[in-house]
Amino acid sequence: MPEQLWLTHLLNQIFGPAVSAGLRVIGLPPKYPDAPIHNALAMELVVFVFLLILFLLVRSRLSVDQPGGLQHTLEGFIGFIDNQSREIIGEHSEAFTPFLMALGLFILCCNLIGLIPGFESPTAVPVVPLGCAVVAFVYYQTQGFKHAGIKYLAHFAGPMPILAPLMVPIEIISHLARVLSLTIRLFANMFAGDMVTLVFFSLIPIGIPILFLGLHIGVSLLQTYIFVLLTTVYLSGAVAEEH
Repeated sequence: MPEQLWLTHLLNQIFGPAVSAGLRVIGLPPKYPDAPIHNALAMELVVFVFLLILFLLVRSRLSVDQPGGLQHTLEGFIGFIDNQSREIIGEHSEAFTPFLMALGLFILCCNLIGLIPGFESPTAVPVVPLGCAVVAFVYYQTQGFKHAGIKYLAHFAGPMPILAPLMVPIEIISHLARVLSLTIRLFANMFAGDMVTLVFFSLIPIGIPILFLGLHIGVSLLQTYIFVLLTTVYLSGAVAEEH
Protein backbone atom coordinates (compact mmCIF):
# COMPACT_ATOMS: atom_id res chain seq x y z
CA MET A 1 0.00 0.00 0.00
CA PRO A 2 1.44 3.42 -0.90
CA GLU A 3 2.29 5.93 1.82
CA GLN A 4 -0.68 8.10 2.73
CA LEU A 5 -0.80 11.69 3.91
CA TRP A 6 -2.75 12.29 7.09
CA LEU A 7 -5.69 13.74 5.16
CA THR A 8 -5.69 10.86 2.67
CA HIS A 9 -5.72 8.38 5.56
CA LEU A 10 -8.65 10.23 7.13
CA LEU A 11 -10.63 10.30 3.87
CA ASN A 12 -10.00 6.59 3.33
CA GLN A 13 -11.23 5.80 6.82
CA ILE A 14 -14.43 7.78 6.28
CA PHE A 15 -15.19 7.27 2.59
CA GLY A 16 -12.90 4.37 1.57
CA PRO A 17 -15.45 1.53 1.80
CA ALA A 18 -18.07 3.50 -0.15
CA VAL A 19 -15.57 4.51 -2.84
CA SER A 20 -14.32 0.92 -3.22
CA ALA A 21 -17.87 -0.37 -3.52
CA GLY A 22 -18.70 2.25 -6.14
CA LEU A 23 -15.62 1.40 -8.19
CA ARG A 24 -16.53 -2.30 -8.13
CA VAL A 25 -20.04 -1.50 -9.36
CA ILE A 26 -18.68 0.26 -12.47
CA GLY A 27 -16.17 -2.52 -13.11
CA LEU A 28 -13.05 -0.76 -11.82
CA PRO A 29 -12.02 -2.59 -8.64
CA PRO A 30 -9.38 -0.59 -6.74
CA LYS A 31 -5.86 -1.92 -6.43
CA TYR A 32 -5.94 -1.16 -2.71
CA PRO A 33 -9.53 -1.72 -1.46
CA ASP A 34 -8.71 -0.30 1.97
CA ALA A 35 -7.23 2.86 0.44
CA PRO A 36 -8.95 3.69 -2.87
CA ILE A 37 -8.36 7.43 -2.39
CA HIS A 38 -4.78 8.40 -3.22
CA ASN A 39 -2.82 11.44 -2.13
CA ALA A 40 -3.25 13.35 -5.41
CA LEU A 41 -7.05 13.03 -5.28
CA ALA A 42 -7.12 14.15 -1.66
CA MET A 43 -5.05 17.22 -2.52
CA GLU A 44 -7.29 18.02 -5.49
CA LEU A 45 -10.30 17.88 -3.16
CA VAL A 46 -8.57 20.33 -0.83
CA VAL A 47 -7.90 22.70 -3.73
CA PHE A 48 -11.49 22.36 -4.95
CA VAL A 49 -12.95 23.16 -1.53
CA PHE A 50 -10.53 26.06 -1.06
CA LEU A 51 -11.42 27.60 -4.43
CA LEU A 52 -15.13 27.09 -3.82
CA ILE A 53 -14.90 28.90 -0.47
CA LEU A 54 -12.75 31.61 -2.09
CA PHE A 55 -15.26 32.25 -4.88
CA LEU A 56 -18.21 32.29 -2.47
CA LEU A 57 -16.36 34.68 -0.18
CA VAL A 58 -15.50 37.06 -2.99
CA ARG A 59 -19.03 36.83 -4.40
CA SER A 60 -20.56 37.73 -1.05
CA ARG A 61 -18.31 40.80 -0.71
CA LEU A 62 -18.36 42.20 -4.25
CA SER A 63 -18.36 45.97 -4.18
CA VAL A 64 -17.90 48.63 -6.82
CA ASP A 65 -17.32 51.48 -4.37
CA GLN A 66 -15.20 49.69 -1.74
CA PRO A 67 -13.54 46.59 -3.20
CA GLY A 68 -11.42 44.66 -0.74
CA GLY A 69 -7.88 43.40 -1.18
CA LEU A 70 -9.04 39.93 -2.20
CA GLN A 71 -11.34 41.36 -4.86
CA HIS A 72 -8.52 43.57 -6.17
CA THR A 73 -6.21 40.55 -6.38
CA LEU A 74 -8.66 38.40 -8.32
CA GLU A 75 -9.64 41.30 -10.58
CA GLY A 76 -5.96 41.76 -11.38
CA PHE A 77 -5.64 38.08 -12.23
CA ILE A 78 -8.74 38.23 -14.42
CA GLY A 79 -7.51 41.39 -16.12
CA PHE A 80 -4.15 39.80 -16.88
CA ILE A 81 -5.72 36.71 -18.45
CA ASP A 82 -8.30 38.80 -20.32
CA ASN A 83 -5.66 41.12 -21.79
CA GLN A 84 -3.46 38.19 -22.80
CA SER A 85 -6.41 36.43 -24.44
CA ARG A 86 -7.40 39.57 -26.33
CA GLU A 87 -3.87 39.93 -27.71
CA ILE A 88 -3.69 36.28 -28.83
CA ILE A 89 -7.28 35.41 -29.77
CA GLY A 90 -8.83 38.74 -30.64
CA GLU A 91 -11.77 40.88 -29.60
CA HIS A 92 -14.09 37.92 -29.01
CA SER A 93 -11.80 36.40 -26.37
CA GLU A 94 -13.77 37.44 -23.27
CA ALA A 95 -15.99 34.36 -23.55
CA PHE A 96 -12.97 32.16 -22.77
CA THR A 97 -11.75 34.13 -19.74
CA PRO A 98 -13.82 32.21 -17.12
CA PHE A 99 -12.42 28.85 -18.26
CA LEU A 100 -8.83 30.12 -18.44
CA MET A 101 -9.21 31.79 -15.05
CA ALA A 102 -10.55 28.63 -13.40
CA LEU A 103 -7.88 26.47 -15.05
CA GLY A 104 -5.10 28.82 -14.00
CA LEU A 105 -6.26 29.10 -10.38
CA PHE A 106 -6.68 25.34 -10.06
CA ILE A 107 -3.20 24.58 -11.42
CA LEU A 108 -1.60 27.36 -9.36
CA CYS A 109 -3.17 26.14 -6.12
CA CYS A 110 -2.23 22.54 -6.93
CA ASN A 111 1.35 23.68 -7.50
CA LEU A 112 1.59 25.72 -4.30
CA ILE A 113 -0.21 23.40 -1.89
CA GLY A 114 2.96 21.33 -1.60
CA LEU A 115 4.54 24.18 0.37
CA ILE A 116 2.16 23.48 3.28
CA PRO A 117 3.60 20.94 5.76
CA GLY A 118 1.67 17.68 5.60
CA PHE A 119 0.48 18.30 2.02
CA GLU A 120 2.00 17.66 -1.39
CA SER A 121 1.55 19.05 -4.90
CA PRO A 122 -0.87 16.86 -6.89
CA THR A 123 0.63 18.23 -10.11
CA ALA A 124 3.80 16.30 -9.22
CA VAL A 125 1.81 13.12 -10.04
CA PRO A 126 1.38 12.48 -13.81
CA VAL A 127 -2.36 11.80 -13.73
CA VAL A 128 -3.25 15.32 -12.52
CA PRO A 129 -1.37 17.27 -15.23
CA LEU A 130 -2.76 14.76 -17.73
CA GLY A 131 -6.28 15.50 -16.52
CA CYS A 132 -5.73 19.25 -16.89
CA ALA A 133 -4.26 18.75 -20.37
CA VAL A 134 -7.20 16.58 -21.47
CA VAL A 135 -9.66 19.19 -20.18
CA ALA A 136 -7.84 21.92 -22.11
CA PHE A 137 -7.76 19.72 -25.24
CA VAL A 138 -11.47 18.90 -25.10
CA TYR A 139 -12.35 22.53 -24.39
CA TYR A 140 -10.53 24.11 -27.31
CA GLN A 141 -11.68 21.40 -29.72
CA THR A 142 -15.28 21.91 -28.55
CA GLN A 143 -14.95 25.67 -29.00
CA GLY A 144 -13.58 25.09 -32.49
CA PHE A 145 -16.66 23.10 -33.48
CA LYS A 146 -18.93 25.58 -31.70
CA HIS A 147 -17.37 28.47 -33.59
CA ALA A 148 -17.17 26.98 -37.09
CA GLY A 149 -19.39 23.92 -37.00
CA ILE A 150 -18.43 20.97 -39.17
CA LYS A 151 -16.18 23.29 -41.19
CA TYR A 152 -13.75 23.11 -38.29
CA LEU A 153 -12.61 19.75 -39.67
CA ALA A 154 -11.12 21.62 -42.64
CA HIS A 155 -8.52 22.86 -40.19
CA PHE A 156 -7.03 19.35 -40.14
CA ALA A 157 -6.86 19.09 -43.94
CA GLY A 158 -4.47 21.99 -44.47
CA PRO A 159 -4.73 24.86 -46.99
CA MET A 160 -4.45 22.65 -50.11
CA PRO A 161 -7.00 19.85 -50.73
CA ILE A 162 -4.44 17.81 -52.63
CA LEU A 163 -2.34 17.52 -49.47
CA ALA A 164 -5.27 16.52 -47.22
CA PRO A 165 -4.38 12.76 -47.08
CA LEU A 166 -0.95 13.74 -45.77
CA MET A 167 -1.99 16.65 -43.55
CA VAL A 168 -4.87 14.96 -41.70
CA PRO A 169 -2.76 12.32 -39.86
CA ILE A 170 -0.03 14.90 -39.21
CA GLU A 171 -2.52 17.35 -37.69
CA ILE A 172 -4.15 14.65 -35.58
CA ILE A 173 -0.78 13.57 -34.20
CA SER A 174 0.14 17.21 -33.64
CA HIS A 175 -3.00 17.88 -31.59
CA LEU A 176 -2.56 14.73 -29.53
CA ALA A 177 1.07 15.68 -28.93
CA ARG A 178 -0.17 18.89 -27.33
CA VAL A 179 -1.75 16.85 -24.55
CA LEU A 180 1.53 15.01 -24.00
CA SER A 181 3.51 18.25 -24.09
CA LEU A 182 1.31 20.02 -21.54
CA THR A 183 1.36 16.98 -19.26
CA ILE A 184 5.10 16.34 -19.29
CA ARG A 185 6.05 19.99 -18.94
CA LEU A 186 3.90 20.58 -15.86
CA PHE A 187 4.58 17.20 -14.23
CA ALA A 188 8.35 17.20 -14.80
CA ASN A 189 8.88 20.71 -13.43
CA MET A 190 6.70 20.23 -10.35
CA PHE A 191 8.13 16.77 -9.61
CA ALA A 192 11.68 18.08 -9.91
CA GLY A 193 10.87 21.08 -7.72
CA ASP A 194 9.38 18.89 -5.01
CA MET A 195 12.35 16.51 -5.07
CA VAL A 196 14.93 19.31 -4.86
CA THR A 197 13.11 20.93 -1.95
CA LEU A 198 12.74 17.60 -0.14
CA VAL A 199 16.41 16.71 -0.57
CA PHE A 200 17.67 20.03 0.77
CA PHE A 201 15.25 19.96 3.69
CA SER A 202 16.57 16.52 4.63
CA LEU A 203 20.22 17.61 4.32
CA ILE A 204 20.07 21.16 5.66
CA PRO A 205 16.81 21.69 7.55
CA ILE A 206 17.44 25.35 8.44
CA GLY A 207 18.20 28.38 6.28
CA ILE A 208 19.15 27.14 2.82
CA PRO A 209 15.86 25.37 2.00
CA ILE A 210 14.06 28.72 2.21
CA LEU A 211 15.78 29.67 -1.05
CA PHE A 212 14.40 26.54 -2.69
CA LEU A 213 10.93 27.30 -1.35
CA GLY A 214 11.18 30.62 -3.16
CA LEU A 215 12.33 28.76 -6.28
CA HIS A 216 9.37 26.40 -5.91
CA ILE A 217 6.98 29.36 -5.82
CA GLY A 218 8.63 30.84 -8.91
CA VAL A 219 8.39 27.53 -10.80
CA SER A 220 4.75 27.15 -9.74
CA LEU A 221 3.85 30.60 -11.08
CA LEU A 222 5.82 30.10 -14.29
CA GLN A 223 4.36 26.68 -15.07
CA THR A 224 0.84 27.95 -14.43
CA TYR A 225 1.45 30.85 -16.79
CA ILE A 226 2.89 28.59 -19.52
CA PHE A 227 0.00 26.12 -19.26
CA VAL A 228 -2.62 28.88 -19.54
CA LEU A 229 -0.66 30.63 -22.30
CA LEU A 230 -0.41 27.49 -24.43
CA THR A 231 -4.10 26.74 -23.89
CA THR A 232 -4.88 30.27 -25.07
CA VAL A 233 -2.73 29.75 -28.18
CA TYR A 234 -4.52 26.49 -28.97
CA LEU A 235 -7.86 28.26 -28.49
CA SER A 236 -6.74 30.97 -30.89
CA GLY A 237 -6.02 28.40 -33.57
CA ALA A 238 -9.35 26.66 -32.99
CA VAL A 239 -11.55 29.74 -33.21
CA ALA A 240 -9.63 31.78 -35.78
CA GLU A 241 -11.98 33.35 -38.31
CA GLU A 242 -10.46 31.58 -41.31
CA HIS A 243 -11.65 28.26 -39.89
